[in-house]
Amino acid sequence: MTFGSPLLLALLTVPLAALLGYVWFEGKPPKAAIAFPNLTVLASVAGRSSWKRHLVAGLLFGTIALLCIAVARPRISLPATSDRATLVLVVDVSVSMNATDVAPTRLEAARSAITSFVDRVPGRIKIGLVAFADDPVVVTTPTTDRQALRDGIASLTPGFGTAIGDAVARGVELVQSSTGETALVAGNTTDSADTPGAVVLLSDGSQTRGLLEPDEGARVAQRAGVPVYTIALGTLSGTVTVNRGGSEIVVPVPPDRLTLARIAEATGGSTFEATDAERLGAVYDRIGRVVARTSKPQEVTAAFVAVAAALLAGGIGLAALWAPRLP
Repeated sequence: MTFGSPLLLALLTVPLAALLGYVWFEGKPPKAAIAFPNLTVLASVAGRSSWKRHLVAGLLFGTIALLCIAVARPRISLPATSDRATLVLVVDVSVSMNATDVAPTRLEAARSAITSFVDRVPGRIKIGLVAFADDPVVVTTPTTDRQALRDGIASLTPGFGTAIGDAVARGVELVQSSTGETALVAGNTTDSADTPGAVVLLSDGSQTRGLLEPDEGARVAQRAGVPVYTIALGTLSGTVTVNRGGSEIVVPVPPDRLTLARIAEATGGSTFEATDAERLGAVYDRIGRVVARTSKPQEVTAAFVAVAAALLAGGIGLAALWAPRLP
């Protein structure tokens, strides 16, 4: 919870002082006996339960405390769907994406899942596409033009090398340029909450090329305050056949799940594993629901005033109900 006028919280010293005074007064012994000729009324007063008196006092103190908080204009963050979210899909297109352990191939499964994802995400959300093998290439800058994205997805072709660190950094740059945030710090509460951005990284192998190591790319995202959601595509037994020196050899291409998990953890994202096309589609759907959400501060002064009014009414009502009746 935050406050529009936090300095006014100093008013809470008023109910605190009143409470301390009440406790002191209640614990103070009477100085002398008081003559009271009406024994009937005296008996009714003496028979009153002390907890009832304390309860009424507590309701009144609570009323004052809530009103003191209300004048400080309390705010809470409520979840909402962002109108200006930016997602950058970073897709590994290394030659290992030709592996068939995810039918029909890893690349074809990725194309299908990403296309379905793009079609289901609300049209007001910008989506960018980066393909990477030995170097990240911006296929489509963040846009709401879904046809341009479909064309970009269809153009994905395999290459050689896997530059995960560079790809993460490039994705972060696109998020920042799209949201207008260029100096975010992870964990800060800034206006970037109204223009959320995230990178969704799909990879099926280990880093083999690039200037930045995966952990260095993660640090770029962390400093920028951009979460990276990672998807490890493929099975540990996946293989691909490549031609080397005129001979075809079978090369194992297991996904580097540990590295992808580290990137997600360091940046505040989540990591997922997809061993088949159906699972891959479900992962993209889940990520879409998460990263398209934002938290917007909403002032709740009226709620505090309403609760204070209810406490006051309750205190007055109980005091009237429990008050002794004069004969």
